[in-house]
Amino acid sequence: MMIHAVEERGGPGYERHVWKNPSDSQYMKVGLEFEGGRPGFRLNDVSFKLMIVSALRGLHGEVGAALPVDLLKFEEQSLTAILRVRSSDLVKLWSALTLSASCKNKKCAFRVTQEYIIRVQRGVSAENTWQIIRRYSDFDVLNSSLQISGLVLPLPPKKLIGNMDREFIAERQRGLQNYLNFITTQHMLSNCELVKKFLDPINYSSNYTEIALQQVSMFFRSEPNWEVVEPLKEMGWRLRKRHLLVKSKDQPKERQVLSWADLGPDMFLSDKDLQSAMKLLPSWSHPYIYPVTFATASESSGLVIRMYNEKGTLRDYICKAKPKDCCMKKYCSPKKIQGLDLQQIKVSGRQILEVLQFLHEKRIPYGHLHTSNTTEAIDVYSFGHVLYEMTYGKPPDSVPVDSFPSAPSSDIVSVLQSILSAEAWKTSMPTFAQLLETPLFTDVVLHNSVKPQFKIPSKLKEALKVAKECMEKRLNEEQKTIHRHKRLARAQSHHGSEEEKKKRKILARKKSKQSLTENEVDNSTKSNNSNNANSGSGASSPLTSPSSPTPPSTGVSSVPPAVPSCQKSEFQLPSESIPVANGTDRGALLSSIQSFKKGHLKPTTTCDRSIPVIK
Repeated sequence: MMIHAVEERGGPGYERHVWKNPSDSQYMKVGLEFEGGRPGFRLNDVSFKLMIVSALRGLHGEVGAALPVDLLKFEEQSLTAILRVRSSDLVKLWSALTLSASCKNKKCAFRVTQEYIIRVQRGVSAENTWQIIRRYSDFDVLNSSLQISGLVLPLPPKKLIGNMDREFIAERQRGLQNYLNFITTQHMLSNCELVKKFLDPINYSSNYTEIALQQVSMFFRSEPNWEVVEPLKEMGWRLRKRHLLVKSKDQPKERQVLSWADLGPDMFLSDKDLQSAMKLLPSWSHPYIYPVTFATASESSGLVIRMYNEKGTLRDYICKAKPKDCCMKKYCSPKKIQGLDLQQIKVSGRQILEVLQFLHEKRIPYGHLHTSNTTEAIDVYSFGHVLYEMTYGKPPDSVPVDSFPSAPSSDIVSVLQSILSAEAWKTSMPTFAQLLETPLFTDVVLHNSVKPQFKIPSKLKEALKVAKECMEKRLNEEQKTIHRHKRLARAQSHHGSEEEKKKRKILARKKSKQSLTENEVDNSTKSNNSNNANSGSGASSPLTSPSSPTPPSTGVSSVPPAVPSCQKSEFQLPSESIPVANGTDRGALLSSIQSFKKGHLKPTTTCDRSIPVIK
């Protein structure tokens, strides 16, 4: 059976869609087991298919043997196969295989496993689509691993008896589809490594913790002053980013956190420029930027070391979570959802805006602002998410946001509306300077103890500018693709709606009636024009002259005589359609014959008294 899921990268203007399209076919994984191990003869795909046909014939006769069963895949080594059968024939096939007991006089048994084919699509391009096969037990294992999130997951329950029933199988398929819908619309779940590996095992088969440890070990070969204490597994939600607890040999009692990440799609700097930028990070300082102790990069990844904050990130503080816990445990379903107080929101928001404005003045787009740790519009949009989370204790359920809950101040709602509302998306978002001038932040006084120091060589500054332009170009192209997809999806949804179907039916009926009326009017007009032409002054028939006697009309003979009959005639011409047999109306007769329509005939019954009657 087919289950559809679509995973899509989050961010401004991105959506996640889950498509439902139940299939008329069912898929089964069938294994053949022999008593005492493998048989002494060879079984290929043809022999395997013949055994299936034989099993169907033995239980359901020749009719059963004719059931369409497709053998999609056969593994001769393990004697397993993937079968496809119509949903209506699933129980017949299943029961026939279950009762099959021998092959070439050797005892054997079919082991039937119900499997589900899941079609997955990444992004909006239908070309980036693949299929995976999963059993219910695979769903069950995934569900058990996701219980740490604290969410109530809608996995359909197990059923040991009656799990071959056709209605139950269809119900379970709907339940599993609903389960995929749920986990792919939950941001934390859809981006976790467990779900990624479940839906895309090829691209997410790597163990990123091991890769991070290997890469860090290679970095530390040239920096022997550092030593890894322990990996902080799954502390953050980003899949290709790992955190390690490290220490310096000069200060062994101080614990610092190392953040490692592989390079993403916006890597537009050369290796040399990237290395130069990373080495400059420890020399930069700002009162509201957490200082960097060490930073470096390679051709495939980079790492940054900072002092370890025992209180964790801003999101840890909002969720009242322990920093070292798993991100799903910390953020999916926090025990206490509570935003910051008004003064904390004002001060923290002002500090973040000051940093972002400072970076953009230096032409360095941040591009990845969130409460756990591009262009100005993207950073403003991200700031809106951070402000929402600081206010309400959780991210918005969806964007744009139609209505905002009550907040500690109406000024907060005004700022959020200017960033996250549908109206803001239609016009333009405010700049950092405009946000700093809003009533929410303008009266916040910050006491800076550290003077910003941020020096960038002119050559590196030019490389960063080019990288920023390349990133903006890529984002604009992606946005255009997404907007086209949205317009097409809206058009298809509107065209396929029940209301639109009713409108099209009504319009079609109106057009049909209008066309019929126009045809009748045209025929009437033709008839009148013909009559007027023939009855005009000096007009004569092309077959006769005015002085010649009028011959019998050839058209009258087709009209049945008014003689009673007991035979049933199929149709009779309407009385108003019977032409008059005279010279002046001969044209009208011909016109009437030409415009004759069988649909206008009426059934009639005549009585023929010429038939002999026995009395």
